[in-house]
Amino acid sequence: MIESLVSFAFATLLLAISPGPDNIFVLTQSVARGSKYGIAIASGLITGCIVHTSIVALGFAVIIRDNEWLLYAIKIAGAVYLLYLAFKIYKSDASIEFGNTTASSQSLWKLYQIGITMNLLNPKVTLFFLALLPQFIIKDSFPDWIQIYMLGGVFMLVSLLVFYALALVAGKAAEFIKSSTWFAPAMKWLQIIVFIGIAVAILIP
Repeated sequence: MIESLVSFAFATLLLAISPGPDNIFVLTQSVARGSKYGIAIASGLITGCIVHTSIVALGFAVIIRDNEWLLYAIKIAGAVYLLYLAFKIYKSDASIEFGNTTASSQSLWKLYQIGITMNLLNPKVTLFFLALLPQFIIKDSFPDWIQIYMLGGVFMLVSLLVFYALALVAGKAAEFIKSSTWFAPAMKWLQIIVFIGIAVAILIP
């Protein structure tokens, strides 16, 4: 079982560091606003994985996979939510607050909630877990649902550490260029592009 967990942790590490919607979103938020904001987003994204892991462990993922209308409805809801976030950024000004001292608990909590919502409204995460986690289950060991939770826990821990490191590095790098006049407008449009890109990725089969 230990060997299986180590192999899974290594596979998760490779996935976490490879470019994808989640780590790109953490990166853009950390650069645009500061490390604390990226950490809040990352925490929300990983919290959502608890639900996806439970869905797989309890067998509900099969229901979602086999009912196209339900899967499509979740995809539409997720895409609409992301496009709404992109529209809110578009309507806002291009000013950006930097530094850990400017991060209020209210704004951090809001970003944490956004991270959870983004994750939960992306059915591809559930289908990904459904395809990946069972591959590392060992027969004649712990019950399958316990192993699913163990693997899900490893996935969340490794991904969280990678996302936190990314947020810290990106936040520090942003401090060196925060005085640039072009930076704030560029980050505004980059965030809009990221949200729209994730929305399109959710809708693509």
